[in-house]
Order: sequence, then C-alpha cells, then structure tokens
Amino acid sequence: MIPKKGNFQYEYNIGKPWKYDTLIAPFDFEVIKSNGEIEFETQFIRRNTPKIYIKNEYVKDSINSQLNNNLRDSISANSFIFLKNKIEKLYNPGLIDGYIKSTVDSIIIINGNKKTRISTNMLSNFNMVSVDSSFKSSNKDSLKISNFLKQNIIPDIIYDRILSDKNVDSLVNKVSIIKGNFINGVRIIARGEIVDEEKNSVLESLKFKFESQLLSKSNLNLISVGYYVLVFLIVILIFLYLKKNHSTIYVNNTKMTFVFAIVLIFTFLVSFVSKYQPEYVYIVPLCSVPLLIRAFFDAKLGLFIHLLILLIVGFIVPNNYEFVIINLIAGIVAILSPSDIYQRANLFKTVALITIVYVISYSSLRIVLEGNLFDLNLNIGLLFALNGLATLFVHPSIYIFEKLFGLVSDVSLLELTDTNTKLMKELSEKAPGTFYHSLAVSNLAEAVAVQISANVMLVRVGALYHDIGKMVNPNYFIENQTGTFNPHDELLPEESVKIIKDHIAHGISIAKSNRLPDRVIDFIRTHHGTSILKFFYEKALKSEINTEDFSFRYLGPKPFSKETAILMMADSVEAASKSLKNPNVNLIDQFVEKIINKQIDDNQFINCDITLKELEISKKILKEKLNNIYHLRVEYPD
Repeated sequence: MIPKKGNFQYEYNIGKPWKYDTLIAPFDFEVIKSNGEIEFETQFIRRNTPKIYIKNEYVKDSINSQLNNNLRDSISANSFIFLKNKIEKLYNPGLIDGYIKSTVDSIIIINGNKKTRISTNMLSNFNMVSVDSSFKSSNKDSLKISNFLKQNIIPDIIYDRILSDKNVDSLVNKVSIIKGNFINGVRIIARGEIVDEEKNSVLESLKFKFESQLLSKSNLNLISVGYYVLVFLIVILIFLYLKKNHSTIYVNNTKMTFVFAIVLIFTFLVSFVSKYQPEYVYIVPLCSVPLLIRAFFDAKLGLFIHLLILLIVGFIVPNNYEFVIINLIAGIVAILSPSDIYQRANLFKTVALITIVYVISYSSLRIVLEGNLFDLNLNIGLLFALNGLATLFVHPSIYIFEKLFGLVSDVSLLELTDTNTKLMKELSEKAPGTFYHSLAVSNLAEAVAVQISANVMLVRVGALYHDIGKMVNPNYFIENQTGTFNPHDELLPEESVKIIKDHIAHGISIAKSNRLPDRVIDFIRTHHGTSILKFFYEKALKSEINTEDFSFRYLGPKPFSKETAILMMADSVEAASKSLKNPNVNLIDQFVEKIINKQIDDNQFINCDITLKELEISKKILKEKLNNIYHLRVEYPD
C-alpha cells in the first residue's frame, strides 16, 4: 500500500505565495507545457490546418468537349466565346463544391504529383455558378447558356477527408511538450513570490523530472527499503508500547491480531481513496480508530494507535502535513469525548463534535497557509459531513469486531446488565439470596468505580455474575438459608471449605457454557483472591492444632485490575455488613476500615494498578453507601 516512488518535497498552489526558501534549480531540466497549453495548440492546429483537396483535370476537358459538340452551332460566336471564357474562369484554378469555413484562408490542392497551397479567395464556388445578369439582358442565347451550365458544370476540386485527417494528426503528433529549459543553479522562485501559471509550469516540470529520476530500479529499491524501515519502526513501536503498558494484550494473539487488523484496515482505506480519488481522502473516518480501540481497551492505547496510523498514511496522502495535523486534532477530541458511546446520544454528540473540530481545524490551517478566508474549499464541509456519517458506523463495527475476535466492549456489557437474561433469571430462582447480594454488590462497586475512574460498566457486570457458581449448592451459602438449619453444622471444616471454594470453579464453568466474556469471568476467578475462610479455619483449629491455613484459602488468582479490586472490596463489605447488629456511623466506619485494611495487609491488591489514594476513596464511598442503606446520619453533639 505504500507508494513505490519518491515524493516531491514541496507543496504549492497557483495564486498562493511560495512558502519555502528560495528554490534554485538542482539540475538541468526542460520546462514541460501544461495539459491546457498542449490542448490549446492541438485545437489551434485542428482549426487552422489547410484541408486537402484533389483536382480532377478531366472535368474541364469533358465540359469543353460537351461545349464544342452541343452549342458551337446553336449559339452565336460571341455567346460561344463568352461561355468558353466562363468555363475557363471557373476551372482556373478550380471549382470547389460547397463553402469553406471562414477560419480557413487557404487549402492544399493535389493535382497529380503536384501539391499547391491556394487561397480560398481564388477558387470558384459551385453554389454561385450563374450567367452574368448583364449578359442575360443583352443576349438571346442566355437561356441556352444557363441550361448548359446547370447540366454540365460540376466541381473539379474534391475534399479528401482521409488525407486531411492524416495531415492534421501528423502535425498534432509533432506538437512539442517542451517550451523551454532551466539550467542548474538558476533561481526558480523566491520565498513569498506568487505561484502564477508560468511558475507553476516550471515547478511541475521540476517535480516531473525529480520523480522520473527516481524511477530507476536501483532508486526504487532504495525508496522501498526506506519505506520498509520506517513502517518497521512504527510496527516495533506498537509492540514495545503494548509490551510495556498492555502486557495482557501483548501476550494475547487474538488481541494483537485485532490491533493490527485496525491498523491494516484503515491504512488500506486511506491508500485506496488516495490512489483513485485523492480529493476525497477526508471521507475516511480515521477518528473511528481511537473510538474502536477505546471500546475494547483504553483511551491511551486508542490515541497511540491513531497517531501511528497517521504516521503511516502520511507517506500516502497528498498534503500530508495538513492531513496529519487535522486528523490528529480530531482524534484527540474523539478520545476526550464521553467514553460511553454505547449510548446513542453520546455517540451522536461525539460525531458532531468531531465534525465541527474537523471544519474549524481545516479552516484555521488554510488561513495559516494561505493568509485569507476567501479561497476556502466549501466542498470540504460536505466531505467532513460524510466523514461524520461514516464515523457513526463505529457502533455496528464494534459488534462485528466482537464476533470476529471474541472481544467484549461496553456495548456487550450493557446487554449483560439486564437482569432478565436467562442466566440472571436462573440465579434468582435457584439462589435468590445470592441474586440480591449480587445486585447490592453491583451498586456498591459501581459507586466506587465512578469515583476512581474505573470501567463502570465492566465492574457492574462483573459484580452481577461473580457468584453464579453458588447456583450449584445454594443452600450451603448463608444468604440462601431460610431457616435455622445450616448444612455446614454436619460437615467437617475441610468439607465445608471445599464446597465453598468450589463455587469459583462452578461459576467459571457456568460462565463459559453461557459464553460470558473472559473479562467478566475474571471477576469470578478473582473476587476472593487468596483470602482465607476464617470461620472454618478457626473451627478447624479447635479440633486440630496443627492445621495449615493454606488449605483454607481460596486458590486465587488475586485481583489484577482496578475493577476486580473494587469487586473484592464491595463483595466483602456487603456480605459482612449483614452481620452488623444495631449499626451506627462509627461502627460502619470501623467495620469498613477493618475489612479493607485486612485485605491490604493480606497483600490481596499487590497485583493491581490501584493506588493508596484510590483505596481511601473506595473506603469513603463504601461507608457512605452503607450509611445510606441503613438510613444512618452522623450524630451531632447538643
């Protein structure tokens, strides 16, 4: 897709100032006529080249023979002499059939091997053959003469279209495309000088010479190597960035394929439009790139990939400086727009904002480059509008890429928040206590996620599905026990722990069979981390002193993202809050602090990208939400 030729390093427009330093001819070159100049010369030749006619000498001889045989004895000697002179005058130099265009002042007559150019004024016209009026009025033979002329006079000069066209084509083919020469070292144009028609012709000739010099096989190979190295460096930058900042993407072939598919698709679109309709290159919705990447990963990666695609297509598009600057600004605006584009209103707002920024940045750049507002291309507004319409296609594109690469976006997560799905209904029927626990946890986790800038939709979905494994043995979990009987009372601590821990494996199995995304299954795996089931551990210690705590811990893994950490905190706080008796503000504060500090001390958040500040904010939000749930207010002294 990268062009296999060198690029002329200057960009210019007729009627605009030359914005570079004074340009000196770097080598000798010929000034080539513009297409308009060549077309003008061609049309001039076609209009003004004399037409070719063939003279037939036998016509005159035949008419004289007819005159001698038919009229010599039937008209007077004076009339015969008059008619003889009339015929001689008509056929000397010749009688042509029809009118000749007024733009042509001469024709070429071929008589045998002789070619003669004759002025059209010297030729007689067949349409004007008649008997002189003075002769008519004074001679009784005028009727016979007139009839003879009508019956016998025919043109002896006949137009030859084939020869004429060949002659014109021969002259047209000889039109030179060269109108002058420039010598190495001669000044072509100075900074600030207006690029008029003549200067433009010289610059176009220099550009043609420059690019034609690069068409040799060795130069083409060098140019290709240069392009390959630049693209290779850009690809390496993508790999290095992903390895350092997105290791989960870097080690996942599917996600890597998706990222490079985005790069390839949009590079191809720009290349295709630039090759066949370069004036429409702004229709390509490049701002869809950061929106698509952000929908599956994050905004930083979206902007980074957008920037690198612009670096690649900068080799392809005309006016690459202008193109890259405008699309870079629009791409940044797209990244800064609301992230929840799964809401149609936000998507339309984002696209409208991108379109407005396109128009403003293009107009501003044109003013900078050209110095006025009067030469703006108004049609560019229509191209930006079409670009905006194409950007709206990002919503169905997300769905397509989800199905092709097995990824999950906020659009799919929004569908999973519906509690009327088959899996959620099954949970509410088999384990109603767990169902309402999950709803409560999702509300707590969502409130925290909003405050610490986590993925709110992902946290909400993860919270809704984190305990679906409890559907297998619902009565062994306290929130689903309706009476005083607890089946764990009849089990050994080790057996109870196994049943409790198995809800993780059961949850993963159920999630996979229902095709839940991996990002959601991660919450099932990690919401307990490697924490200890303290109640059963202490129960075991009472009967067996040497009990190891390892066998009473969940298998993990520990939370490895901000979102999974939020769920662990919200899940623990919500579950434990049910044990509070006569809760008050101070009790809840101490309660939340104790649970989360214990998780911190247990190194449950060691693999997360959550900060201490965000943990403190999380505690504060969880306290506020629990106070609201229990309708508590701070008690002020009298």
